[in-house]
Amino acid sequence: MPNSRPRPRRGARSGAGAVGRDRLVSRSLQSAEHCLSAQDFGTAYAHYLLVLSLAPELKEDVKETFQYTLFRWAEELDALSRTQDLLGCYEQALELFPDDEVICNSMGEHLFRMGFRDEAAGYFHKAVKLNPDFNDAKENFYRVANWLVERWHFIMLNDTKRNTIYNAAIQDAVCLGSKSVLDIGAGTGILSMFAKKAGAHSVYACELSKTMYELACDVVAANKMEAGIKLLHMKSLDIEIPKHIPERVSLVVTETVDAGLFGEGIVESLIHAWEHLLLQPKTRGENGNCEKYGKVIPASAVLYGMAVECAEIRRHHRVCTKDVAGICLPTNVKFQSPACSSVDTEETVEPYTTEKMSRVPGGYLALTECFEIMTVDFNNLQELKSLATKKSGKIGIPVIKEGILDAIVVWFVLQLDDEHSLSTSPSEETCWEQAVYPVHDLADYWIKSGDQVMMEVSCQDCYLRIQNISVFSSEHEMDVGKDFCKDKDLFSLGSEAELCSALANLQTSKPDAMEQTCILESTEIALLNNNLYHESFKMAMRKVLSSLTPEKLCQAMDTHCQNNEMSCGSGQSNSEESIPEPFYVLDVSEGFSILPIIAGTLGQVKPYSSVEKDQHRITLDLISEANHFPKETLEFWLRHVEDESAVLQRPKSDKLWSIIILDVIEPSGLIQQEIMEKAAISRCLLQSGGKIFPQYVLMFGLLVESQTLVEESAVQGTERTLGLNIAPFINQFQVPIRVFLDLSSLPCIPLSKPVELLRLDLMTPYLNTSDREVKVHICKSGQVTAIPFWYHMYLDDEIRLDTSSEASHWKQAAVVLDNPIQVEMGEELVLSVQHHKSNVSITVKQ
Repeated sequence: MPNSRPRPRRGARSGAGAVGRDRLVSRSLQSAEHCLSAQDFGTAYAHYLLVLSLAPELKEDVKETFQYTLFRWAEELDALSRTQDLLGCYEQALELFPDDEVICNSMGEHLFRMGFRDEAAGYFHKAVKLNPDFNDAKENFYRVANWLVERWHFIMLNDTKRNTIYNAAIQDAVCLGSKSVLDIGAGTGILSMFAKKAGAHSVYACELSKTMYELACDVVAANKMEAGIKLLHMKSLDIEIPKHIPERVSLVVTETVDAGLFGEGIVESLIHAWEHLLLQPKTRGENGNCEKYGKVIPASAVLYGMAVECAEIRRHHRVCTKDVAGICLPTNVKFQSPACSSVDTEETVEPYTTEKMSRVPGGYLALTECFEIMTVDFNNLQELKSLATKKSGKIGIPVIKEGILDAIVVWFVLQLDDEHSLSTSPSEETCWEQAVYPVHDLADYWIKSGDQVMMEVSCQDCYLRIQNISVFSSEHEMDVGKDFCKDKDLFSLGSEAELCSALANLQTSKPDAMEQTCILESTEIALLNNNLYHESFKMAMRKVLSSLTPEKLCQAMDTHCQNNEMSCGSGQSNSEESIPEPFYVLDVSEGFSILPIIAGTLGQVKPYSSVEKDQHRITLDLISEANHFPKETLEFWLRHVEDESAVLQRPKSDKLWSIIILDVIEPSGLIQQEIMEKAAISRCLLQSGGKIFPQYVLMFGLLVESQTLVEESAVQGTERTLGLNIAPFINQFQVPIRVFLDLSSLPCIPLSKPVELLRLDLMTPYLNTSDREVKVHICKSGQVTAIPFWYHMYLDDEIRLDTSSEASHWKQAAVVLDNPIQVEMGEELVLSVQHHKSNVSITVKQ
C-alpha cells in the first residue's frame, strides 16, 4: 500500500518498521484522545510525547491539542506542588516546539508564580519576539520588566550630569595610578567602561541580578571592551582571591546607594571590600604611587535633613479622620504605614518611603532649615565598622516656620573625590528621589517658630533610622510620642514637665481596651482618608438596597433600638420567619476595606469582607465592636470558601448576592487583571435587581508633550551616556506604559482636552467594545510624547468617582510613544484603543 505521506525509500526491514511505527502512532493517538475525554491529562501527555517523538511530521496536526493537554497537566502538577515534574514537562514541550510563543508564555507564567522572575522574563521576552502581536505575552513581559530592570536605571543613564561627574572622578583616579578596578553592583557596566576608557589595566565588575548581568555582558561586548572587563554574576561579598579575581585591586567604584544612602548595603559591601578585595589605604601624609594603595569612589557622603509640612505625605501615612461615612474609628486602633511601623518590628523593613519632593502633589513647606545628620568616610574601615554599633545620636533642630509636622525629608551629598560631588537635594535637578520619614504618634503635630524638633538618629540593619521624633515647644512643654512612653523608667524622662506629659499620655486609653496596631500600605491609608469615596459607596448601596425593599426605605441602623428590639423579640416569638431574610453584600476589594461595615449600617444586611490578613480582620472586628454592631454581623468570606482562588461564589446554596464590590483599578493606575472575567462570574451570582460596584467605568486620556516621561521610559541615544552604546540593550526592557504617576504635578504641556477612550461596563457587557477609534482635537501645537489616562468609576448613573481627583488613592498612568509626533493646533489625531482582557493598548493611527 502506498503511504499517505511521502517518506524516504526504505529496505524490506525499514518498511516493516515503518508499518509498526505507524500502528504504534495510531494506537497512541487513540489512547491520548481516550485519556483526554476521561480527563486523564498526565497519561494523555505521555502518549502525545510518544507520538511526536515517533512522527515529528505530525507536529502541526496535533499542536493545539498537545498545548491544551500540556496546560491542563501542568495545572494538576502545580496543584500537587510537583515543581520539578512541571518544569520537566515544559522543557520537553519546548524541545518539540522551540518556537511556540504560547508554550513559552505559559512556561513564563509558571516560573513567575514560583518566584523565578529573571527566568520568567526570558520566556515572556522570547514569546513577544516570536509573535509581537501576542497580547498575553506582551502584558506579562511589561509587568515583569518593571521588576527586573527598575525604572531608575533609565533615569540615571539619562542623567548626563551624574555620568559626567562619575566619569571625571574615575578618570582622575586611574590617571593617578589606580589601574586595577572593581565595580560593585555594575548594572549596565557604565562605570566599568569609564574605568577601561580611562586606561585601567584590569577591570572587574560584579552584578547579582541575572538579567542585569546578561545585559552588561551584551553592552560591554557592543562597546568592544569584553577583553578588558571581566564580568562576574555574583555578590561582591562572595568574591574570593584568587578564585574570582587574581589579586587585590587599587580602586573600588560603586553606586550601590539608595535614597537613604545605606539601603542597598554599601556599608557591608565596603567593609568586606576593605578586608578582602582592596589594597591597604594610603595613610595621611604618605606619598607614593596610588597603584600600591586602595581607595573607593565615592570617598564619602554627608546626610542632610529637613522637617516639612506636606499634605500628600500626611494623607498617605497618617489616618487623619475619626469618622468615615458615619463609622467611628476607635482610639484603641492605631493605623501605621510600613515606613512608620519599621521601628517596632523585628523584620528588616525599610524605615522610609521615597518621594521626588520637587514633584510632590501640592508641594511642601520647609519648617526648619536643612541640617546635617551625619557624615561617613567610605575610605575608613574603622568608621564603617562603627556605624552599625554606634549608639543613637540625639538631634534638636529649631523650627523657623509654623505648620503641621508631617515628615523629615533626607538627602545626601556624595563626595566622589576632593573635586567631584553629586547632591540629591530636592532643590537640585537630579535623577534621585529623597528619603521620607513620616512623623507619627505625636499628641499635636502643629509646631511654631521657636519650637525644637527632637529626634534620634542611628544606622541599624544597613538603614539610616530616624526615630522617637518629638517636639519641645517654646513654652517648655514636650509632646511625647508613644515610642517615648514605652520607657519603663518614667523618671528617666528628666524634667517634671516631661514626666507630667508622659503620665497624661499613659492615661489616654481605657485600661481594659484592647490595643491593636494595624499596618496598612500607604495607598490603603490614603483610601481610609478619602471620605468622598466612602460616602459615595454608602449612598449607592443605600439606593440599591432601597430598590430591593420598595415597601420601606433602607435606613441606617439605630443600634440601641435594634438591640432592644432583638432582645425583646427573642422572648416573644419562636418563629424564625418573623426575622426578615438579610441582603447579602460581598466586598472583594484588594487590601483593607471598611465598606462591609458601612454596608452593615444600612439595615437588614449581612456583609462579608474578603480581607486576608489576620491583623486586618482583628481591626475590622474592633471597629464593628466600637460602632455597637451585633456580634457576627460582619463575616470574613475567606473562612467560608474552601478554594481561595474561587472567591466569587453564592453566599449560600440557595441565596444570591444583592451587591458585589469589585476592585477595578489598581492603585498604580492600571485596570485590574482578569476584572472582566470576575464581572462575568459576579453577574451570575446577583439576585434580581442586584448590582456590581462599580457598574461601569469610563477611561479618559489626553495628549501631552513631556520630556520627563520620555527620559523616564527609555535611554535617549549615546550622548547621555557619554558615547557609550547602552540604549539599544536596556531599551529592550522599556515598557510603553508608565504607572504610579501624579498627573497634577507631572511636568508636561497638554496638547488636547481630555477625551473618552473606553467604556468598561461590568453590568451590561454588550455595551463594551474591544477595539475603537477616537478622534482627538489638537488645541496647542507641539510634540505628542505621551497619553496619560485615568478613570471615572460610576457606582450608578449619578454617583461617580474620579481616579485623578486630589483626594484619590489611585495614581494615573500614561502610554509613552516610541517616537514623538509633531502636531499643529486645529489638527485631529486618531487614536486606536484596544482592550484585551485587562490590558488596554493605545496607539496613534498614522
